[in-house]
Amino acid sequence: MGTPDFSVPALDALIRTHEVIAVYSREPKPKGRGHQIQKTPVQELAEQNNIPVFTPKSFKKDPDAVAQFQSLNADVAVVAAYGLILPLPVLTAPKYGCLNIHASLLPRWRGASPIQHAILAGDAKSGVTIMQMEEGLDTGPMLSKREIDISGMTTPQLHDALSTMGAEMIVDVLKKIPQGEIQNDAKSVYAPMLKKEDGLIDWTKPAAEIDRQVRALNPWPGTFTHLNGKRLKILSGRVVTSPGEGRIVCGDGSFYQIETLQPENAKAMDVKSAINGKYLS
Repeated sequence: MGTPDFSVPALDALIRTHEVIAVYSREPKPKGRGHQIQKTPVQELAEQNNIPVFTPKSFKKDPDAVAQFQSLNADVAVVAAYGLILPLPVLTAPKYGCLNIHASLLPRWRGASPIQHAILAGDAKSGVTIMQMEEGLDTGPMLSKREIDISGMTTPQLHDALSTMGAEMIVDVLKKIPQGEIQNDAKSVYAPMLKKEDGLIDWTKPAAEIDRQVRALNPWPGTFTHLNGKRLKILSGRVVTSPGEGRIVCGDGSFYQIETLQPENAKAMDVKSAINGKYLS
């Protein structure tokens, strides 16, 4: 049960090591200028391997979808960035329940955006937790946990690393489903869904915090500021120790070096091109 690119390595690993009897993914949606219906990456991989795919809009509002899932008589369901809430009749339908590949070191960063929030918060480490799902949001017993150093990483870099890691871990977990370690709710931290306005840069904050924001929120929702009444997207940069061309003095007197940016109604460019084009004047 998965939808975006993050879920693809896990499905690929399961296809190679287990009998995958069905795949669940979000509905295909219109995309791009032509609004052509586009299947999710998970659905495309499943169909390439002749695996039946189901795309219910909801389990909570569709008892037939629940009944269909129960009729599969699956041993276990693996969930990775699926995007639908699973009610109790779904969670308990497989013999060994539903296992979630979650992109954080639970109980830290429960919720929809754990990768971005780990970078935003300046965490030194992130990782993947395989957990037994229950009705609470990412609250179930932890079956396996693996960590990596994330210093200086961007969201796409961490996304890909954790996606690969989760695929490796779920195969190991399925060899022998152990008794899970109960999460300590007192240590839980929530990672809420991101909004476009989260990308607005506040230059009164320290450069290190702005650097984390840029690394965490690109490519989506993206980070931006306003200059001369126009929006200026900040695509990449770094903390530096002295003033200079394309460098901004931040709230604590620290400096942030813009490296690539995208002016409103223009293509992405490096900071020197932006200065030469008078986009930063």
